[in-house]
Amino acid sequence: MASPQTLLLCLLVLAVTEGWGRQAPIPGCHLHPFNVTVRSDRQGTCQGSHVAQACVGHCESSAFPSRYSVLVASGYRHNVTSVSQCCTISGLRKVKVQLQCGGDRREELEIFTARTCQCDMCRLSRY
Repeated sequence: MASPQTLLLCLLVLAVTEGWGRQAPIPGCHLHPFNVTVRSDRQGTCQGSHVAQACVGHCESSAFPSRYSVLVASGYRHNVTSVSQCCTISGLRKVKVQLQCGGDRREELEIFTARTCQCDMCRLSRY
């Protein structure tokens, strides 16, 4: 059987090499750019692309034993209470996307993109 020090060293090597070749994530909740293609219809009669912003990252969450009043109210089924926050869009802005429609014809379309992000209560309807 391997010693605890050997196991710890193996885990450390795995953790360090696992991240090689990938960019280190930025901690917290922040804006992240991504390229979006916009089409006027399913056939792509008019289309264009734009760099939009999304909110990505992580927020703090915790779980702890429920208070006695919560236990009683839940019939002793809710013994752990959790508090979770999700990285969400807190502000939007409109951006104009130029669409090429074939030939020299162009159209302009407005789309929404994230302007600001924040950690907020997780809501199923957002995801």
